[in-house]
Amino acid sequence: MNRPEFDSITDFDEFNKYYWYKDELIKICKAHGLLYNGSKIELNNVIEAYFSGRKILPSKKQSQQKNTAITELNLNTGLIECGFKFSNRFRTFFADKTGKNPFKFNVDMVAAAKAVKARNDKSFTLGDLLDVYYGKKIYVQYDKSALQWNKFVKDFCEDKASRVFKNRLKAAAKLWKIVRESDKKKEYSRELLEKYKNDIQSS
Repeated sequence: MNRPEFDSITDFDEFNKYYWYKDELIKICKAHGLLYNGSKIELNNVIEAYFSGRKILPSKKQSQQKNTAITELNLNTGLIECGFKFSNRFRTFFADKTGKNPFKFNVDMVAAAKAVKARNDKSFTLGDLLDVYYGKKIYVQYDKSALQWNKFVKDFCEDKASRVFKNRLKAAAKLWKIVRESDKKKEYSRELLEKYKNDIQSS
């Protein structure tokens, strides 16, 4: 099944079946008057909200920076309220709470914090972010789809069957295009190569 045009997609589940590059997500958001800056996962969150009937509009620089003067941080402090950043100040705070020094933010914490800012969710606290760290709470999870192409081309090139192509990277890109624009799993397999070998060689 070929990937349809965005405007013909009716819900986020259908949208999520397909692979979208970040620049495509930006164009979609711009075309529909939505917030269009941020990471790929943030743009996906904006589009998910759009399908649920809520428009996250482009915003002027938020005034949250005015609140960075908060000196006392505690588990009830809101992320928006304290102008949370992935900085030494907050790394030290979480090192104290977890006993892990040096403290490293995990990918789910990064995804959650970015989504909180994208949604301007003033109810989300540092305590909530600590729960995300321990796996007690899921706000959003790290979008691993950004890694799909890298894994696809790696698996393609490691398969001995792909040696028939003089330019394996180019061949992988052609096969990836077929997969990306379909609702197939975004994974390489020998069966996939055998099925589309002629298409790749002739195109």
